[in-house]
This record gives sequence, C-alpha cells and structure tokens, in this order.
Amino acid sequence: MSGDITLRQLTYFAALAEARHYRRAAERVGVSQPSLSQQIIGLEAALGVSLVERGQRGAVLTPQGRTILAQAQRVLEETRALQALAQDARDGVSGTIRLGSTPTLGPYLLPHVMRRLHGAFPDLKVIVRDAAPAVLQEDLLSGQQDLILTQLPVASGDTEVLRLFREPLKLAMARDHPLAAKADIADADLEGQDVLSLPDAFRLHAQVAQLCETLGARLRRDYEGTSLDALRQMTALNMGVSFLPALYVRSEASQEAGDVAVRPFRNDAVTRSIGLAWRKRSAHRRVIHHMSDVIGAVVREVFAGHVTPEG
Repeated sequence: MSGDITLRQLTYFAALAEARHYRRAAERVGVSQPSLSQQIIGLEAALGVSLVERGQRGAVLTPQGRTILAQAQRVLEETRALQALAQDARDGVSGTIRLGSTPTLGPYLLPHVMRRLHGAFPDLKVIVRDAAPAVLQEDLLSGQQDLILTQLPVASGDTEVLRLFREPLKLAMARDHPLAAKADIADADLEGQDVLSLPDAFRLHAQVAQLCETLGARLRRDYEGTSLDALRQMTALNMGVSFLPALYVRSEASQEAGDVAVRPFRNDAVTRSIGLAWRKRSAHRRVIHHMSDVIGAVVREVFAGHVTPEG
C-alpha cells in the first residue's frame, strides 16, 4: 500500500460502482473521464489492489473491489453525517435531504407536505424520487436516499421506522360490474372474482395476494398494472376488480367523476401501514422528526376521515 486515501477517490469509486461506466460516472460527479480514471488508479495504488475490471462492457468491480466498496460507502456516509451535524449546528433546519417515496403514495400526499415544509423551513431543500418499495429500501441502505416514505414493513436491522398512518384499501370495479349495484360487499361476494394488482415489486401486491387467498378470489397474474392509474383503467374495462389505496381514490377515482365504482370493504378494516424509514446512523434525525411532524399535521388536517394517524 502506498499513498494516502482521499474522500475524492472514494466518492469517484462509489460513483463508478453505481454507474458501471467511466463516462457516466464522470458526468455524475461533474469531472472529466480522465480525471475520474486517474483518481481510481490512485485509489488502487494507495490500497495495493485492483478494484475495477476495465472492458468493452464498461467497469466491473473485482471481488476485492466489491469488498472495499462496502467500507467506502460507510466512510462516505459517516462523512455526510459529520457534515450534516455541523450544518445543523450552524444553520438549524437547512441543507438538502433526499426523500424516496412509493408512487402509490407520494403524488397524493407529498404536494401538501412539500408546501408546508417550504413554508416552515424555507432553507431546507427536499429532493424527492419515486420508486417501488423494494428499490427505495435498497437506495436507502446504499446511501442514495436519506429517508423513505413507504408502505411498511421495512425489513432491515439497519433502519429505524416511524409509523405515520393507516390507509384503507377500497374495492373498485367497473361501473357495470354486478357488484357495483351493492352498497355493502361481503367476503362471499368476492369468492371466484378476478382481482387485479400491481407487480410484486410493490408491497401492495403481497397484501392483495394474501387477501385473495383468504377470500377465494383469483389474483390475475397475466394482467398487472404498472401504476395505480393503469390498474384503475383495467378495472374500468371490467378485466377484474381491484383494491385501491384511499388517498389515491380521493384524488383520482371520486364517485362522481371516476370511471370506476368504489366501495368500502370490511368497513375499511383492510388497511396498509405507512411510515418513514431511515438509516440508524443518519445525522438527519432532527430534520426527519420535523418532517414527520409536518406529515402528521397534514394527515390530521387534510386527510381526516380518509386515513387513521399512528404513532
């Protein structure tokens, strides 16, 4: 081993490991490709091991590179935590926080939350990215997100979770479906019915699949909606019934204007739990708790009667 290891080298190495391509990694960190390549070579020289296999398919980590990447990411995370602590000490609630959100929730909740956050903490910048829950959790653990707003549970011992609210799942069907004529739908009414769902990358899929098994309904795996909008549209075409989250129904499937009929099921006792999750070592705890307070206020004031606060 020779030379010193720098944070710049570790940052560029982590970017290359994520992009798997020198040019894309260089663009991501805002330097030229030769500059990034030289930093990687310098890191390899300092460590005395080869980190990257260079070939036509791009950059592939060596076994040693994969091992060192995990430690490099921890070092970078601790560095970001140190910077965040110092910034909080100087400026209070400010800086940038990266929030991941599931697309089955964020578009219907976060606009209200973002307006209040900006009003309360104008120096805080929140960068929001939508992704399926499985992707969100992976991004959180790898440090690409600071916290995520998602359907629970989040199965990782490296995270902390704050429950926010429970959201009912409403039963939706085509307006000319036989069940649309019923005000109250019993479990027996769904026996043998085709049920549509999102792909298994969404926690909602597993919940609906378990519900179908209990009810004796048929989960249609040949037609899976890639979004709640697609799911609603397939439901409107009488391809099956579906379970839609209450906040989505409130926004996109009102009884008056919607293209589907929506009914409560089991008196709204079928719910999903929504919460925030972050890494245990996160330095953003103060900001996270401010954000959870704002979300709680929005839930109580804007969505009263639609969801049930928790925590």
